[in-house]
Amino acid sequence: MAVGAPAIISTFQTGIRRRGKEDNHSYYVSRLYGPSEPRSRELWVDVAEANRSQVKAHRILSNTHRQASRVVLSFDFPFYGHPLRQITIATGGFIFMGDVIHRMLTATQYVAPLMANFNPGYSDNSTVAYFDNGTVFVVQWDHVYLQGREDRGSFTFQAALHRDGRIVFGYKEIPMSVLEISSSQHPVKAGLSDAFMVLNPSPEVPESRRRTIFEYHRVELDPTKITSMSAVEFTPLPTCLQHRSCDACMSSDLTFNCSWCHVLQRCSSGFDRYRQEWLTYGCAQEAEGRTCEDFQDEDHYSSSPESSFSPFEGDLTTTSSSLFIDSLTTEDDTKLNPYAGEDGLQDNLSPKTKGPPVHLGTIVGIVLAVLLVAAIILAGIYINGHPTSNAALFFLERRPHRWPAMKFRNHPNHSTYTEVEPSGHEKEGFVEAEQC
Repeated sequence: MAVGAPAIISTFQTGIRRRGKEDNHSYYVSRLYGPSEPRSRELWVDVAEANRSQVKAHRILSNTHRQASRVVLSFDFPFYGHPLRQITIATGGFIFMGDVIHRMLTATQYVAPLMANFNPGYSDNSTVAYFDNGTVFVVQWDHVYLQGREDRGSFTFQAALHRDGRIVFGYKEIPMSVLEISSSQHPVKAGLSDAFMVLNPSPEVPESRRRTIFEYHRVELDPTKITSMSAVEFTPLPTCLQHRSCDACMSSDLTFNCSWCHVLQRCSSGFDRYRQEWLTYGCAQEAEGRTCEDFQDEDHYSSSPESSFSPFEGDLTTTSSSLFIDSLTTEDDTKLNPYAGEDGLQDNLSPKTKGPPVHLGTIVGIVLAVLLVAAIILAGIYINGHPTSNAALFFLERRPHRWPAMKFRNHPNHSTYTEVEPSGHEKEGFVEAEQC
């Protein structure tokens, strides 16, 4: 089934801004340090004094405008509880944290110390550099200028991703108020955002599916607090995803409504990057009104060698719930779900219930179908190469008066960023809807 069409972005929940230096945003706690506080200087990573072999000035990003480049980290960075190994650095003062590369990188799934219309290509002194020592990954936008506002001076700031999940924004030179930066040509944001992706049938093309991005959380910083020599530190809070067992999940005292999905062997609130699997495997319905003891009893019941049922009855009884889940496990589902075929389904399926044997008639039917398709293909190749043959004339005389036309949908180009790495990743246009 084809996957295409623009995605739609909407917001379920946003971070809460409160007065004071410490804010609780459900997923992170942020602490703001002003220019006079020593902690702001302690958090700044001096890239110039770091090991030169660990610092790389990106040659292309340092000389272009509205470009982005993928970089592989040397460690797994937990972002909203999801371990990430690849990120995408953009010239516009932010890091894109999503898996699917598209052109609307500014919409969601970002770490943005100061997202704006920066143009590193304006000056030879402007650089976009990154530093990775195995415990922290730092991206620094050094002496970059705003497009069309070069007279206001250069900006120098950085974003540090720590291995323990902390995120630090450091601001060394902010020559103007962030409120004065125009957002007419480029979004102006400071904070964090994450989203999940689901596949929905396209109403316009029934046989295709549309990628839809839903932003489930955002942290917005107060732009008046972003000044020279200030810093912001984000400390991650526990999420449902950290629980690895049903007991730990169900007894969690987190503010999230954690539920245990026995098929996926995963604890989740249902709002994270794995939501597609959560929906596909019916995890919300499975967990409703169930306890960990219920799941344990089902496992013991389905695998008990002392069952008094006959083999046929046992197949119908012990795997009634598992068969429904297994019927959803298509090739695409397996690619989406890293647990498919492992702990989640293997625990529920005994060797006798993995499916009926393939009969001889089925094999013969498959072989005949393959031969028929091959014959049609060969006939098409022959007719195409011999247009004056009797077979070609036979089909030509019996052609319908109106052949069905192929319709291609032209979507508006919402391109704002292009990837500078070699091609090979699918890029799609994204439409940003109004926030809910």
